[in-house]
Amino acid sequence: MQLGVPELLIILVIVLLLFGASRITGVASALGGSIKAFRRAVKDDEAPASKAEPGESAETKAETKI
Repeated sequence: MQLGVPELLIILVIVLLLFGASRITGVASALGGSIKAFRRAVKDDEAPASKAEPGESAETKAETKI
């Protein structure tokens, strides 16, 4: 069963009637902020790993400093 454009429009109208436009925009804004924070965290996690020397992980460096 696939949803077509008319079905999606009906669902959108029902959601708007149930929650109201202001609440939906608030939820969408919060969702967008969460996605941005997730992408930033993923990017920050990848950056230190690429700076590590080949064949040496960040855990190995931490163990040798102790």
